[in-house]
Amino acid sequence: MTSSASTTGATPPDAVPAEPRARRFWPEGWWRLIDTKIGIIPLPIYVIVAILITVLVQEGEIKPDGPTMIAVLIMGGFTCAEIGKRIPILKNIGAGAIFATFIPSALVYYKLVPPQMEKAIIDFTKFTNFLYIYIATIIVGSILGMDREVLIKGFLKIFAPLAIGSVAAGIVGTLVGTLLGIGAYKTFFFIVVPIMAGGVGEGAIPLSIGYATILGSQQGVVFAQVLPPVMLGSLTAIVLSGTLNYVGKKVPHLTGNGKLQPDSEEMKSSDAQAKAEAARGQIDPATVGAAGLTAITLYLLGVMCHHIFGLPAPVAMLFLAVFAKLASAVSPHLQAGGFVVYKFVQISMTYPLLFAIGVALTPWAELMAAFTLVNLITIVATVSTLMTVGFFVGRAMGMYPIETAIVNACHSGQGGTGDVAILTAADRMALMPFAQIATRIGGALTVTGTLIVMKWIGA
Repeated sequence: MTSSASTTGATPPDAVPAEPRARRFWPEGWWRLIDTKIGIIPLPIYVIVAILITVLVQEGEIKPDGPTMIAVLIMGGFTCAEIGKRIPILKNIGAGAIFATFIPSALVYYKLVPPQMEKAIIDFTKFTNFLYIYIATIIVGSILGMDREVLIKGFLKIFAPLAIGSVAAGIVGTLVGTLLGIGAYKTFFFIVVPIMAGGVGEGAIPLSIGYATILGSQQGVVFAQVLPPVMLGSLTAIVLSGTLNYVGKKVPHLTGNGKLQPDSEEMKSSDAQAKAEAARGQIDPATVGAAGLTAITLYLLGVMCHHIFGLPAPVAMLFLAVFAKLASAVSPHLQAGGFVVYKFVQISMTYPLLFAIGVALTPWAELMAAFTLVNLITIVATVSTLMTVGFFVGRAMGMYPIETAIVNACHSGQGGTGDVAILTAADRMALMPFAQIATRIGGALTVTGTLIVMKWIGA
């Protein structure tokens, strides 16, 4: 029998009201605070790490060791990215990637980064070479995530929009620069070609060496001329790719959201099994570790191929990963582990990597040197033509036009670092294998062909 107090909802006189769970700070309130994040960093951890880094800087204890640099780069990368993501309008065109790359570059130039921290980040970035760890895991994971049929057709198809777009961009960029008074020769060789040369290490440096030999100039002087268009071209590609990401959300039939072309009607059984395992979370830690080691092994095989055949290591690794996928050399279970590694690296390492690139590999002074109006118009015309032609040629060939335009944009990027920034701004990291083709192979062909032309005309 129910008491009258229970029936009426009244509280018995000797009962003490329970404290509402929503108002308790410990542990529920604390858990809510822990679940509030800046990027991937829980807010309390963010505050603690910020204090620790400040103390370490004051004590002169910032060193290029792994734990310290992980904390510094994660803090810096996600802080800059969050600023970009919260700015109206700019947040829709990839401001997170732009801010994570270029804010640290400006901070270094204006001496707002402590010298000890700057040196530690530069040493860590160059000596660990973790850019290639990132690229290796992204390439292997994204290739393992593709359907075989789509993969092989995509690799064969992507060369058409890339080649046609490059020729069109060369013509349009040279005409625009000539009309603006720069001159056809200077526009083509010192603005248009550097944009599509494949970045700094694989593009601007060999291009400047070749130019200096042919022209009888000092390589350092020539390098200072070709570097600014490389950097500003990459920045233009980042902004335009971020804009295409926004367009894709408004017009979804134009994009595959990271897929280059529609899937085949029936996915291969091993691909379906791997995707299902990854979706159900059936991957054990050992498989994830094995997948990561597989990616590193393929990269080391790429390094060996570079020493034997002269093929750039990322390109060799790319072809080896494609071969392993097409030959069914990787089990569905290990493929699923590759998906997990790919997603972990994409989410947790991208912005810290961009922050490191901004500090160590992005000279702010050279970037600013390219910001003359005529240079800016010429560079934007070149990159936008490259992407526009890729868009329409890709569409005509049955590929998703936004994806092909973004792959073409990587041809005007700052090498591997540019690929990361462009694909991050576009939220299309799964396109990394095709981006590497555009950057590495497209860049190498551009440099080689340009040096032949310059030598032939006897400039």
